Amino acid sequence: MSEVGLAPRRRSPLIYIVPLILFGALSFVFLIGLFSGDASRVPSALIGKPAPVITLTALEGLQRNGQPVPAFTVADLGKGRATIVNVFASWCAPCRVEHPQLVALSETPAVQQGKVALVGFNYKDEAENARRFLGALGNPFSAVGVDRLGRGAIEWGVYGVPETFLIGGDGRILDKHVGPLTAESAQRLLAKALAAVK
Repeated sequence: MSEVGLAPRRRSPLIYIVPLILFGALSFVFLIGLFSGDASRVPSALIGKPAPVITLTALEGLQRNGQPVPAFTVADLGKGRATIVNVFASWCAPCRVEHPQLVALSETPAVQQGKVALVGFNYKDEAENARRFLGALGNPFSAVGVDRLGRGAIEWGVYGVPETFLIGGDGRILDKHVGPLTAESAQRLLAKALAAVK
């Protein structure tokens, strides 16, 4: 049977336009979400839960006021006082940027009087490099735990460095800041820490 005389079937232009409209709408929604949120406020499934139990070693050779600086343990967290835990590494450029904020935090009356503890969580670093980093920029931490292989950081849900956690007086994670601390974000964490132990 011959098909001579049958006109070719024309496709509707909607078949091309509808996917383009859908793609454009999804792109618009994605861009709004990307630029309207605060990148430092990455949600964590651990907020409100006890800090994960991990074992960290002390940073070998690190001293403060002539005394060895101990490692912090999860058992040290809580005990009626808030703790700010800063995840850092010597190889992390943003860690250098935020370090003056940590030094300033360590000099506040709340930290000086022991109402709030400030501890370091050294991530995938060489001991000598971490000591040199803290020696050059100042050591704001009362304790520094070393996570040489990064396994503890996985348990804590660390995305990268720097990150800062706020632990309440009951040992639960109250807040998490991703990226370098600014003067404003450091003061916000300190205020929240003080409110948590009243």
